[in-house]
Amino acid sequence: MKKYIVLFSTLLFSQLLFSQSEIVPERRTQKTFAKIDYLSIDLPLNPLGLDDPNMGLTGIHYNLYINEWAYTGLGIYGAVSGNKGGFFTLGINAGIKKYLNKQFYIDTGFHFGGGGGASAPDGGGAFILPHVNLGYQFENFSINSGWSYVNFFDKGNIKGHQLNVGLEIPLDFNYADYSSSETELDINSLKKTNWNVNSKRTSLMLHVNNLKIKGKSKDTNGKKYNGETIRLAGFELANYINKNWFAFLKLDGAFSGIDAGYMDVFLGGGYHLSMNKNRTNLLAKFGIGAGGGGGVDTKGGFLIYPDISIEQKLFNNIYLSINKGFVMSPDSYFYTSSLGAGIKYYIDRNGTISEYENHTKGKIKGFEFIVKQDLYFNAKRDLNPTENLHQISLQINVDLNKNIFAVGQTSFANFGNAGAYAEGLVGLGVKTKYYFNTSTRFFAQIIGGAAGGGNISTGQGLIFKPSLGFNYKLNKQLSIRTAGGYVKAKGENLNSAFINFGINYSLSFLNLK
Repeated sequence: MKKYIVLFSTLLFSQLLFSQSEIVPERRTQKTFAKIDYLSIDLPLNPLGLDDPNMGLTGIHYNLYINEWAYTGLGIYGAVSGNKGGFFTLGINAGIKKYLNKQFYIDTGFHFGGGGGASAPDGGGAFILPHVNLGYQFENFSINSGWSYVNFFDKGNIKGHQLNVGLEIPLDFNYADYSSSETELDINSLKKTNWNVNSKRTSLMLHVNNLKIKGKSKDTNGKKYNGETIRLAGFELANYINKNWFAFLKLDGAFSGIDAGYMDVFLGGGYHLSMNKNRTNLLAKFGIGAGGGGGVDTKGGFLIYPDISIEQKLFNNIYLSINKGFVMSPDSYFYTSSLGAGIKYYIDRNGTISEYENHTKGKIKGFEFIVKQDLYFNAKRDLNPTENLHQISLQINVDLNKNIFAVGQTSFANFGNAGAYAEGLVGLGVKTKYYFNTSTRFFAQIIGGAAGGGNISTGQGLIFKPSLGFNYKLNKQLSIRTAGGYVKAKGENLNSAFINFGINYSLSFLNLK
């Protein structure tokens, strides 16, 4: 009898262990790389018949490998030299990278996007940018250079061949299937799996910033500003290299204070100092990037961003942040004092071993990355005739629970004679469970924020966009997405119904608690 009890207990214990391991999602790895590139574009004669200087564009890209030699991703460009400060674009990448040996490779690819600005002859904003590059692989990065061709083909007049140079850094990440989202796990269960590695720290912040214009800053008509304040909203993403040093990407758009259309994008680094048992943080940051639009004269668009922030913990991993700094051109031709505030969320992700604090649990958090094409029906203009507006859009959803998600979105016009129009929006959404054999999920969202440029009637730039739609699953990570809604500018004439269609890429990350 004792033998049977021992055998039964062993089988039961084994089954419990097996069941426990079954609920821990598999940790997968996605190979990716980030790229920074530069190209100098020859511009046509301006309306006065004068020769404009070349426009220097710098791009920031993030690409996923589909297999060992093909990739796809997203990229944003901004003007940093010439006289077109405020010229920005957003687009999708696709390419093939084949190694000739361990060091040299050929990279041929294609970029399609939309955007414009700074009185450039961008037409509707749609453009193509193919390239063929020769690259050299170092131990931790690679460089490449070669031929590229740009064509703003929707009634634009920017077209030509040029050289480009680029720097690439591998940024692989671990993830779990999106179906595991909102699963809570004990840290001891995770330590028995391949999640038992060092975690990575990431922070996400939604913020508002006030840029007090100072010095001899002027608008594009040569008129000196008289203490105006540009009010911006945006977000900041930071990844920690170690406990103190981090790299960040920051994007802001104006919603009040001046004519709509001002935007800036910064890439940089900083140092993080914690005190008061990690409840209070001091951060020093420095970024370089591009900015302009809204009638602000930033020359070529190259800006720097020194900043100091203080953060105070509110609860869990959520902090209140207050920042003070400057947004300016290096020679102070454009010069502002920055003061802002934001809500920041820290994530210790994709590992069980954290150098920041002791964790007892983990939770799988879902993220959705959506690339879509918007169509605004009869979008009102300030001066030009009313017509439809098309734009390419990137939306990122962060699941707060099984049914509520936070939204961040940026969009750039690509058809409809409004190439300089862009949006930067945030908000909230709700979604249902899956229906029709777990293939279809419905959602509703309301977002708002900064928009302007391209002669679209948005006034100082504040818009709101409620919408309804659904996703239809193609596989574990990809789904087709469509939605319809309404866009309204506060106090101005943009007041249009819209529809959009896109692709939704879904995955989850382990977040320590």
